[in-house]
Amino acid sequence: MVDPRKFELEDLVNRPGTYFNPQTEVLVVVDDSPELDSEIFNMEEYEGADWVLITDETPVDEHRRDELLEKFQVHYYPAAVDPDDESADELEEDDQEVGRE
Repeated sequence: MVDPRKFELEDLVNRPGTYFNPQTEVLVVVDDSPELDSEIFNMEEYEGADWVLITDETPVDEHRRDELLEKFQVHYYPAAVDPDDESADELEEDDQEVGRE
């Protein structure tokens, strides 16, 4: 079953929301509400894939961001482990060995 919360980078940039990559530990916030006057850009110079850096500052309320991350952690549970899956038994044994050290 496909996880409805997983997105490819190409897909998430077109859908507002807050995304996290567990491997790179990068958080991306996609907000499509701001509007800039398009007249400041010479549109002939920009292709559809070009991005313009507006600022190095992060315009995110850090307290609210942390609340959202905590809420996600509380409600998100990894996929259930199949009891007949031998690899799940191996992982459990590995966890027990680590606890003994």
